[in-house]
Amino acid sequence: MIKEAMLYEKLDDGKVQCKLCSHRCRISPGKRGFCAVRENREGTLYTLNYNVVSSEALDPIEKKPLFHFHPGSLAYSLGTIGCNFRCKHCQNWTISQIDIDEANAIEMSPEMAVERAVASGAKVIAWTYNEPTIWFEYTYDCARLAKEAGLATVYVTNGYITREGLEMIAPYLDAFRVDIKAFTEDFYRNITSAKLAPVLESSKLAKELGMHIEVINLIIPTLNDSSEEIREMVVWIRDNLGDDTPVHFTRFHPFYKLQDIPSTPLNTLEMAYNIAKEEGLKYVYLGNVAGSEHENTFCPECGELLIKRGMFSIELNKLTNKQTCPRCGELISIVSGQ
Repeated sequence: MIKEAMLYEKLDDGKVQCKLCSHRCRISPGKRGFCAVRENREGTLYTLNYNVVSSEALDPIEKKPLFHFHPGSLAYSLGTIGCNFRCKHCQNWTISQIDIDEANAIEMSPEMAVERAVASGAKVIAWTYNEPTIWFEYTYDCARLAKEAGLATVYVTNGYITREGLEMIAPYLDAFRVDIKAFTEDFYRNITSAKLAPVLESSKLAKELGMHIEVINLIIPTLNDSSEEIREMVVWIRDNLGDDTPVHFTRFHPFYKLQDIPSTPLNTLEMAYNIAKEEGLKYVYLGNVAGSEHENTFCPECGELLIKRGMFSIELNKLTNKQTCPRCGELISIVSGQ
């Protein structure tokens, strides 16, 4: 379904400027923005993927991954077509990098999406698999309905949304699960065709707007795996998002256009974990590592095992009803539906 876009400005000569993502594309008549799903038609900007759904699934919330947001619950998950990044290692490139005119997708109204989410028994609705920002009009309409229906809402995002966009959807968005893909502008320019600074700005704003935040950092050998870069990123997270922000360091495997780079060594992940703990982060996790104890949540005060995880499921949850450690009474930073 084609629909007039939100958050854009009409310019001279029939051009428009999109104000949704930090590319802030100036688009000539007949052309599309960097995301390839927003088109200028005779001086009016249209979204081409309003209710276009490429992916639908009922996932454990831990698969997002979100470890401190309604742990053990199910998330009704939707994705569309397109992206405003060009990540060379994208795992979902078959939907993020394909032309919408060639997409294999269905149409689903916001009302139907929320109805299906409620019927599934999910507590959460998540827009994921590709970048939800470029699906803004649809996710905005869905999120408003979802809140009325009692669902929690999640963006699984690259963080490239503008202040205007984030402030608009903030009243209806509960969690901002953001990828900080590296901590250098060189990485962002060469690997994602974007910039780091807007990601940091939106992450800080999401925190200020009261959203729950969890950070993912996929560690890619030779590209973003130096101890200096990891320490700089961790310190920034601690000082700007808070020491109770959950951070997930995840293991890279060769994929898409980066198949010549080997999988991340386990000792590199352990190094990142240790740096984060040294710098005072309370909740640090390792992902894409089967059977790691660093998938579990421990009390940052006394070290008690609080939540034991395995294969995206909760095997043990010892938190009290007040989200405190049963051993020492420490308040644990977890959003729960209990």
